[in-house]
Amino acid sequence: MTTGKFNPAPTTGDALIVVDVQNDFLPGGSLAVSLGDEVIPVLNRYITLFHGRGLPVFLTRDWHPPEHCSFKAQGGPWPPHCVADTPGAEFSPSLDIPAGTPVISKGTARRKDAYSGFEGTDLDHRLQELGITRVFVGGLATDYCVLNTVRDALSGGLRVVLLRDACRAVNVQDQDGARAEQEMKRLGALSVEFPAVSAH
Repeated sequence: MTTGKFNPAPTTGDALIVVDVQNDFLPGGSLAVSLGDEVIPVLNRYITLFHGRGLPVFLTRDWHPPEHCSFKAQGGPWPPHCVADTPGAEFSPSLDIPAGTPVISKGTARRKDAYSGFEGTDLDHRLQELGITRVFVGGLATDYCVLNTVRDALSGGLRVVLLRDACRAVNVQDQDGARAEQEMKRLGALSVEFPAVSAH
């Protein structure tokens, strides 16, 4: 939980985590998030802001083997998506990715799913090495990978700023996204939109 006055301006000790802005989660993809492409121009503004201040940006991605446990053919809930080294797993070409941006691959083991960018990855270690104490999180989808990434960040002792204008939900059940946002705020995440972050 954040104590004292909340300052939304990115500063030393902050990092941006862009969650799973991959072709299969965008319109026309195999597991498309409704209006998922709307996050891209907003995330690009956040990326420009962080990069311009010399602050770290991380990208997470699903990077599944062809017979991943989350796929329906293997008894999972989802159609095949983001299979490693396929066009569907690539980041959107409209996403402005600075050269050298670290990429965190998750869900790489056939028999284990991973919604969080921290699960089975070295993201926590990388953030610790950089002295990061607060992360700004946006991307796809609010009710799955964003939610779980935020949960793990908070449980790991990081402060979290949810970029609510840079997230969209799957909404398998109506209002899943709204419920996920409320859950993240209940756990201690602070929810902001770009004008508040960039005004400082």
